[in-house]
Amino acid sequence: MPDSQPPLVEPLDEFNRRLLANVHPPGWANPVPRRRYHLVVIGAGTAGLVSAAGAAGLGAKVALIERYLMGGDCLNVGCVPSKAIIRAARAWREATRARGAFGGPAASGAGDFPAVMARMRELRAGLSRIDGAPRFRDLGVDVFLGEGRFVAPDRVAVDGHVLRFRRAIIATGARPAVPRIPGLAEAGYLTNETIFGLTELPQRLVVIGGGPIGCELAQAFARFGSAVTLVNQAPHLLPREDRDAAALVERAMLRDGVTLVRESRVARVERDGPTRLVVVAGAGREERLPADILLVAAGRTPNVEGLGLEAAGVRYGPAGVMVDDRLRTANPRVFAAGDVASRFKFTHNSDEQARLAIQNALFFGRRRISRLVLPWCTYTSPEVAHVGMYEEEARAAGHDVETFTIPLDEVDRAVLDGESDGFFRVHVQRGRGRILGATLVAEHAGDMISEIGMAIANGVRLGGIGRTIHPYPTQAEVFRKAADAWRRSKLTPRVRRIFALFFRVFG
Repeated sequence: MPDSQPPLVEPLDEFNRRLLANVHPPGWANPVPRRRYHLVVIGAGTAGLVSAAGAAGLGAKVALIERYLMGGDCLNVGCVPSKAIIRAARAWREATRARGAFGGPAASGAGDFPAVMARMRELRAGLSRIDGAPRFRDLGVDVFLGEGRFVAPDRVAVDGHVLRFRRAIIATGARPAVPRIPGLAEAGYLTNETIFGLTELPQRLVVIGGGPIGCELAQAFARFGSAVTLVNQAPHLLPREDRDAAALVERAMLRDGVTLVRESRVARVERDGPTRLVVVAGAGREERLPADILLVAAGRTPNVEGLGLEAAGVRYGPAGVMVDDRLRTANPRVFAAGDVASRFKFTHNSDEQARLAIQNALFFGRRRISRLVLPWCTYTSPEVAHVGMYEEEARAAGHDVETFTIPLDEVDRAVLDGESDGFFRVHVQRGRGRILGATLVAEHAGDMISEIGMAIANGVRLGGIGRTIHPYPTQAEVFRKAADAWRRSKLTPRVRRIFALFFRVFG
């Protein structure tokens, strides 16, 4: 039997039982190991699943080891559950504004939060089959549930067996980072790994952290009706994003009822019966914030403990497993992919890194992660999506930068949809139109940004996007408008004089 137990999954209803039947089946019998594997993968999150399925599909002998839940964060405690409740929160918000904004029927009464969470659990259970142990077994992968640990440069131990490998990929992901705050553990807190087990709406929610996870969940719970306070050490939310984009998100969250406590740190947490008192220090004073639930969303830390990396000769540090540009570790037999080895902790990044790792590990490939064009999105309302370089990065890299910004209130479809609170900002190489990076703030920014990512990856300049016909009316027309703005910038006074002379001669 596997030597690890699945983490607590709550509530243990029919949906979560279906989930566990796929991602950590009760009574799962680990297979008899093969004499040697072409590839051993440790970790069955996105990077691990893509690595294992891809290699097995090419005919390799593959072993996949997972100590907890197959599907990793994305399926169980990340993308899937969070986007399910974010969509529900958006529906609640649309219902409350339908009358004033669109002349719709008036919404009244409280919503059904338990139904929101039940829907999430049902959808997650339905999707879990794709990532489940039975499916991967059917793909020809030897699935081992248990603790995997290197015992030699070419061997991994699991469930009392030793698996020999030609190549290995470490894909153990990351977990929530928990700051050292006095009284936090004693008072009790939730992270993204536990908040989706809620079945009742908290009346008062305090969120620690103003990054993507903190902002997404704070806004969602405020829309459900919780009194939400978000504590952020930085002067503004989403500190890595364009400041104007972050400001739009802040205004939207304030409209939705989130209270923002900026430039403050949590000094300690106290307990007063069932109430948690979050003591916040900032601007030379302390304030006590009462909370029924405390959510810690203070970043993520890579899972490197307990893997026996020293025995494999794999170097690691606070940022995770150390890899080169081809995802190789210090041990040439071992590669690493995904959150455990990347500062970009996104599911789609883990997916692409896994594909790269397979090629480089099994087929002597030479693909480099530095050449990937990686978009990302924060799923607040409006969403903030970005790809490529920010303006400061482009200038630091020596580029002569031109920046063009198109407000969404200049885009007809955004106005008609009542979604004009946003903008598209693109940075290009001056005079040439080569796209260096872009930020889009819009309700569906994540669905739209790939057009710019495709352009950067394939060398399509802003003028090329301008020559692309976009259906009218769509919000993606904002890209064509940016291209038009770039073209107009090329009409210098000298060019205008030349055109004026042309029309006088041929008029």
